[in-house]
Amino acid sequence: MSTKPKTNFRWVILSLLFIATTILYIDRSALGILAPHLQKEIGWNEEQYGMINSAFMIAYAICFLLMGPLIDRIGTRKGYILSISIWSLATLAHIFARTWAGFATARFSLAIGQSGNFPAAIKVVAEWFPKKERALAVGIFNGGSNMGTILAPLIIPVLVLSADSWKVGFLWTFPISLAWIIIWFRYFKQPGSHPKVSESELEYINSDSNNETGSEKVRWKDILPHRGAWAIAIAKFMADPIWWFYLFWGAKFLNEKYGVNLKDIGLPFFTIYLASWGLGIFLGWLSSKLLKMGLSINKGRKLGLLACGLFAIPVVLVPHVNDLWTSVGLIALAAGGHCGWSANVFSLMSDIFPRKATGTVAGFGGFSGAVGGAIVSFGVGKILQNIGVDGYAIPFAIAGTGYLVALLIIHLLVPRIKTISF
Repeated sequence: MSTKPKTNFRWVILSLLFIATTILYIDRSALGILAPHLQKEIGWNEEQYGMINSAFMIAYAICFLLMGPLIDRIGTRKGYILSISIWSLATLAHIFARTWAGFATARFSLAIGQSGNFPAAIKVVAEWFPKKERALAVGIFNGGSNMGTILAPLIIPVLVLSADSWKVGFLWTFPISLAWIIIWFRYFKQPGSHPKVSESELEYINSDSNNETGSEKVRWKDILPHRGAWAIAIAKFMADPIWWFYLFWGAKFLNEKYGVNLKDIGLPFFTIYLASWGLGIFLGWLSSKLLKMGLSINKGRKLGLLACGLFAIPVVLVPHVNDLWTSVGLIALAAGGHCGWSANVFSLMSDIFPRKATGTVAGFGGFSGAVGGAIVSFGVGKILQNIGVDGYAIPFAIAGTGYLVALLIIHLLVPRIKTISF
């Protein structure tokens, strides 16, 4: 028998994850970019805007409980198609909103679909990459969150101002989503049965102890008794709301403090998310590099999380500086720390839990992050409604310190990281 040539098709699959996450964040970012404009046109106040975002987070939390196990049950091929189909239709539904309650309903629907993206993507990474590459792989596909938030403020304002209609901001990604679904349906299979994966690549993918062949299903009662599940829940509960804050209130903060309008928001947001994307990939790579250098999973992963938390600390100064670009730089550092944190936490899921459970664990982590996001969204709206622009000091203080507090709790819950078995 002839030997098949070595392939690297896993990186093609990773590129599809990156594109899907980019689309997701373009759709998710549109409201935050248009919020100062829509707030004047629709007439909502700060508290109502907080409730719009809380509606998104509540649906995100509820559906994470369902999407993770569902994807473990039906598989990543069908699960991803279901997810992106729902959120693409929900994005279109925004154009029919006429009140803050209408936008809250559209955001609720959007969250139902988007709750499936990360459980599916994390499970795909666990299926297609060995442990030593996962933090890097997650850092790359999670960079789609940065790419989406980079492209959204560059493209959406131009389209909206050219068409003189905010509705265009919620319309233009639909055909892109449809094309992705067609490509995914045609080309995605499991690595063991994929014609474009060579024997050598398949052997490399399955080169660690997390290679599983069992087909039994994992249930909530299987993961909840383990401290590792609660460590991941804390990591997401305390960190995810910080990212939501940047995404939903970033444009409003720059508008209220520095007068940055829809026409001018592109360059500051481009700078923030381009810099944070590169930093996030670096921090994901750093964790993988530490493991390749011989550090244990426990030391390598926790040192990676520590580095991410340290990058976030200076963001507490943002409300107290009077220069736009100093604020932009500090937010970029912190956002980059968050991207690295997310890459390491996603990898931590597959460090602790076997491959068959990653969708369920990612769903539990996403649920926890969304619950935190709902609480913070409602709280920020209340704070700003009562205090005004000076109230931003409170969420920025939390954004700078939350990661290190979360890391301490993670370490107390899981003093030594190791893979469990059911």
